[in-house]
Amino acid sequence: MSSQKSNVVAIIVGAGRGVRAGGDVPKQWQALAGRRVADWSVDAFLNHPDINNVVLVHHPDDAAEVATLPTSIAKCVGGETRGQSVLAGLEFSERFNPDQVLIHDIARPCVTNAMISDCLEALRHSSAAALGVKVQDAIWHSSRNKVSHTVDRTRLWRAQTPQAFAFNQILQAHQNQNHDAKDDVEVAREAGIEVTIIDGDDSNLKITTPSDFLKAAQILRGNMDIRVGNGFDVHRFEDGDHVILCGIKIPHEKSLKGHSDADVAMHAITDAIYGALAQGDIGQHFPPSDPKWAGADSSIFLRHAANLASEHGYTIQNIDCTIVCEMPKIGPVSLEMRENLSKIINLSTDRISVKATTSEKLGFTGRGEGISSLATATLVSK
Repeated sequence: MSSQKSNVVAIIVGAGRGVRAGGDVPKQWQALAGRRVADWSVDAFLNHPDINNVVLVHHPDDAAEVATLPTSIAKCVGGETRGQSVLAGLEFSERFNPDQVLIHDIARPCVTNAMISDCLEALRHSSAAALGVKVQDAIWHSSRNKVSHTVDRTRLWRAQTPQAFAFNQILQAHQNQNHDAKDDVEVAREAGIEVTIIDGDDSNLKITTPSDFLKAAQILRGNMDIRVGNGFDVHRFEDGDHVILCGIKIPHEKSLKGHSDADVAMHAITDAIYGALAQGDIGQHFPPSDPKWAGADSSIFLRHAANLASEHGYTIQNIDCTIVCEMPKIGPVSLEMRENLSKIINLSTDRISVKATTSEKLGFTGRGEGISSLATATLVSK
């Protein structure tokens, strides 16, 4: 095998309806351990260093939910059957010119970095590989709800995903398929492709029934490192005609005084992220004594904090920011603020809160001498 690094695409199949799981929406969009099933499954591949592109195959009715996923993943509409959806994902992925592909069911949110790596390692020596778990329980064959005989379980495995393939081989196999196979291993086998079995794990369960949500949540919470940080900042007013809050320029009779652009809200959010990481504050990373930060756009600080979180193995899950002032009015521009923060840290707006309150005319904010802001950030290990 060549030592050159392969171009790998991960296709996450999520166009099904999953009616057996219950709920008012398809199972992939239901809540699980503080997120949605789809969020867990997508992030597992998005955060793996050897995956070049992630493609989500979705149902056409799920456009609104899909729009809230990270913009770095590609999306395409699936078909009426699983096989049609996989084929749609494979043909869509041709634009990335991949060497290898991992195909994963979106309803397996507990897949780990190690499982993905095992699949990729197997592809170094095989054209196809898939996770499986050896059957341990006794297996019965039934007739009219009666046990007719016991099945030898010695060579039986329970199939899991991801299932990994040389891209062109599995694409051609799917294009030649004339019936809806149970999974992609079946498609590969019918095309004459040998598939290597990799030891999977019971934790990589597929959510099928309502009780599976509780099992998956217990697994995911056991693997999570959750951190919470707080940030607080104050800036006094000086002569001027606008303030900058969360990167948005707001007309006002005064401006905020500071070494940078004095964005008191963004500073609080940035410090909240640093706090969750136990990495000090803005002043330690961007000293006010350094003239190069004079008048600097505070998005530089926030983006640095977000990148630092990623480098330490965390994703930002939630930001909550409160701005304390009598004026200017924050409500009319709060959505614009959230959208701007979303672009800077690549976090969907439904995970960002920006709100305002007054101090009831008390203290320096009540006297109109300045603005304060406090923020909380929640980080979760990848």
